[in-house]
Amino acid sequence: MASVAQSEVGRGARLPRSARRKQLLAAAQAVFVANGYHAAAMDDIAERAGVSKPVLYQHFPGKRELYLALLDTQAAALADAVVQALATTDDNQQRIHAVLSAYFSFVDRDDHDGAFRLIFESDLVNDPEVRNKVESVTERTMTAVADTVAADTGLGRPEAELLATALTGSAQVVARWWLASDRPVSQDDAIALLESLLWRGISNFPRQG
Repeated sequence: MASVAQSEVGRGARLPRSARRKQLLAAAQAVFVANGYHAAAMDDIAERAGVSKPVLYQHFPGKRELYLALLDTQAAALADAVVQALATTDDNQQRIHAVLSAYFSFVDRDDHDGAFRLIFESDLVNDPEVRNKVESVTERTMTAVADTVAADTGLGRPEAELLATALTGSAQVVARWWLASDRPVSQDDAIALLESLLWRGISNFPRQG
């Protein structure tokens, strides 16, 4: 009886719409990360979620819409993590540490789900809407850091944004390299090394007030 019940939960049982949507997005993420957008099939996503294709299409009218919804979810998760990291402390060196940790944690999440690939390594990047969404999360994280840099140093907006772009760009590029290189040093050591490099530069700008 237990196996029948489990099957019904996967394919036949009714879930609240929000729970079903979350289930479908998780299945889609696994398929998109493994296969890329172009090679992924709605059949594969439905099968992984344990639902029929009509159920999948009730929530998402097509593969592109599903991909965009998933991209929105993961972009918001990264941006929120960076914004929250900045709010954890008033110490600027600790802020750098927190922002770097947010990027490394997103790239190397406990379940190793590869969500960062949807943002930084999408094979749909030539799609204008996908490109806009990726640029939007990059802009949001850079702006959050630039706001802090400008407020603390009194630098003009262009200068603050340049420094913020250096920090956030370094964080995501190094975190992705570190993971692709099979974590050649521990995550803590990687963050500490990058923090030391960035702090040596940013600390040259005195804090105002």
